[in-house]
Amino acid sequence: MADKPEDVGAYLRPLLAHARDHVPPSLQKDTPLFLLATAGMRLLSPTKQAEILLETCRFLVNHSNFKIDGPSSVGPCGSSVRIITGEEEGLFGWIAVNYLMDGFTGSSKDRTTYGFLDMGGASTQIAFEPSPESQKQANNLIDVRLRLLGGEEIHHKVFVTTWLGYGTNQARERYVGRTIAEYESTLDLDDEEINPEHHQIPDPCLPKNLELKENPVHSRNLGTAHLQETHRMIGTGSFEQCMKKTASLLNTTAPCPDTPCLMNGVHVPPIDFSVSHFIGVSEYWYSSEHIFGLGGAYDFVQYERAASEFCSRDWEGIMEEHEQSRMRHRLGGDGEVVQDGTVVAAGRWGPQVELPRLQMQCFKAAWIANVLHEGIKMPRIVDAGGNDTAEGGKVAEEAAAKKGLGRPRFQSVDSVGDIAISWTLGKMVLEASKEIPPLVKTTKPLVDPIDDIEDIEHFPIQPIRFPLLSLDDIEGIITPHLPTSLSRDSLGFSPVLFLLYVFVVFVLVFVAYPMRRQLRSSCLRTVRNAAKREGTYDLLEEGKALTGGRPGSPTSSGARWIRRLFPLGKSRPTMPLSIVTPNNPGLRHIAPSNSRSSPTKSFSMPNGIASIATSTQYASRPPSPLLDDTLLGQSSLISSRSRNASQINLSSIAPRQGAISRGNSFYHGSGKLQTE
Repeated sequence: MADKPEDVGAYLRPLLAHARDHVPPSLQKDTPLFLLATAGMRLLSPTKQAEILLETCRFLVNHSNFKIDGPSSVGPCGSSVRIITGEEEGLFGWIAVNYLMDGFTGSSKDRTTYGFLDMGGASTQIAFEPSPESQKQANNLIDVRLRLLGGEEIHHKVFVTTWLGYGTNQARERYVGRTIAEYESTLDLDDEEINPEHHQIPDPCLPKNLELKENPVHSRNLGTAHLQETHRMIGTGSFEQCMKKTASLLNTTAPCPDTPCLMNGVHVPPIDFSVSHFIGVSEYWYSSEHIFGLGGAYDFVQYERAASEFCSRDWEGIMEEHEQSRMRHRLGGDGEVVQDGTVVAAGRWGPQVELPRLQMQCFKAAWIANVLHEGIKMPRIVDAGGNDTAEGGKVAEEAAAKKGLGRPRFQSVDSVGDIAISWTLGKMVLEASKEIPPLVKTTKPLVDPIDDIEDIEHFPIQPIRFPLLSLDDIEGIITPHLPTSLSRDSLGFSPVLFLLYVFVVFVLVFVAYPMRRQLRSSCLRTVRNAAKREGTYDLLEEGKALTGGRPGSPTSSGARWIRRLFPLGKSRPTMPLSIVTPNNPGLRHIAPSNSRSSPTKSFSMPNGIASIATSTQYASRPPSPLLDDTLLGQSSLISSRSRNASQINLSSIAPRQGAISRGNSFYHGSGKLQTE
């Protein structure tokens, strides 16, 4: 699906149908759905990861009613659809193992848990809870919080790490590259004279006389042309030699910046195998059980004997036995032949064992043994009794004995009862634990262990988040769906960037057009207010506002260009305030103000005399004539305060009219307006 992400729907449709068959329609909207990708997706480029995640999210949202998270920094469907790290796989597997093996039972001080080992084709993981002494010195442990059915919250400090390239398939590729390079280095001929088809490279990790054609993917000298060609490898069938040749692939001598280290210089806290007990799944189970019939409790002596016998067998005899097993349709995979209730033979395989498994069994058996004993340093012979003084160990052993498993130091397991051990089960146990109400309401909510790390930026394990696409990435996604004439090479510029500009302009116009009148009014209002403030400051400096001089125009020159661009029609003229005189019909008129403000008392006038602004605001009669401009030039009647103290006889200006005399008017019985 890396090149065709649109095919993800066909891949997921059967899985979605299976989920619908088991979840009633009425409960689907409340049932969370998770789709977590692992190693295969981790190997893709960020662009291809994003394409597949987007298509997966779109398909699940449009074709299901299950509960799916919304978009977040984790991904387009939040935590419901994402890529997990190898460490997260290990943590989920550790939870699954201890859930099935009752590793979480017992009191907190006596509780002991199982360690978890997992090996696939590309990588291998280890997860375990170090001893209390080691926990005090470790700074790379992950706090796993779970909640029991009663609401009790349990905490475990777990160490987890992964070795990419240490799975069986990747290890085989590295082994082939090294073996071919070592063989070619022993030849005296020039590169041009060497024909790989004419040489058989001995391989002790293949059954005797098995011939395979290999291409060295990993080689110490990829620059040599013939090393990258197909080579013939012939099996010599020596388990002992295979163990020696594969041990160097563990890279246990790599620099170790933080001791102690295991494989490839990776720090791992000390493991006390006399107390710690481990469960191995996946390849640990397949390599032990399907061919040797030794799944379960691990015994190195029996394991080594079975592996040595198988590797030394002739490939032709193995093929004959395989055909006979298929013809008999032998079921199982336990590798045991039972007669009269007694196991009389082992090492027989069922029809689920295919030829690739038989071809690689010798190598995988040696690789498993080396990882256990040379990699993680598990002793080859361990005291069967071990250190059973801990009360928690007894509790766990009793629980394991009830399941028929016992408590050996290491055992390979595929399932407990009828429940398969997998990291997916551990994820579901964690999600179910989140739904249990806590004993205390203020308890911190449960989250995935990787999301519970406080200083995640400086932690050795970094979660995989949804990659942010650049313009080049987006162009790479869109260009294949465009005609050639619209490509960057044809246009001379990026079509994605052009479409982005057009889209931004369209959005701005779409948002601004319905608000054009409001925006124009707000702009003009802002300019006017700024102009008025500037004009007021100028008048105050010149004293015109206090001496009665004519105020300047409210529209400054800075706003005239706005009027030309945005004509608002006829504007109401702003007139200076003056004294109302009904007997002067030749004067201009002004519309009364509709605002109603409280009368302002003047402390410089006698009682009953109010400010001019108050009287004009309270005037409710028709517009009155104003004083002539010549009178305004002679004296100031606008302000109650003047620079020169004087008295003005109002009778000389206009006769007093009793009809317009009011208690709150500026007219007084004396007919004089007194100013200071």
